[in-house]
Amino acid sequence: MRTLLNIIWLVLSGFWMFLGYVLAGIVLCILILTIPWGIASFRIGLYALWPFGRTIVDRSDAGAGALLGNIVWVILAGWWLAIGHIVTGIALCITIIGIPLGWASFKLVPVSLLPLGKEIVDVR
Repeated sequence: MRTLLNIIWLVLSGFWMFLGYVLAGIVLCILILTIPWGIASFRIGLYALWPFGRTIVDRSDAGAGALLGNIVWVILAGWWLAIGHIVTGIALCITIIGIPLGWASFKLVPVSLLPLGKEIVDVR
């Protein structure tokens, strides 16, 4: 079931959201000081490409640096990506079949706003 949902997700919205994260990552990597945020963008972009079967957990070693980094992230790219997930989620929830996909898009909003201090793990 996860594979089927991931394939449908990939076709309907995952690829486009992945491109948004890649674009944000490239822009952030061009500026030398923002390379850590660019790497975080690529990491979350891969999760947005194939989200079913994986989840986000808080890292226990994240501290004040992650908090400050997340503030910079929200200003630079986070709110654009969060708006993309919200709009995509609303569009997917229009049909009954799209509701699980819309829910997955809404689930990605918090991590698109605050990616530092999070880790992507398999559900298994």
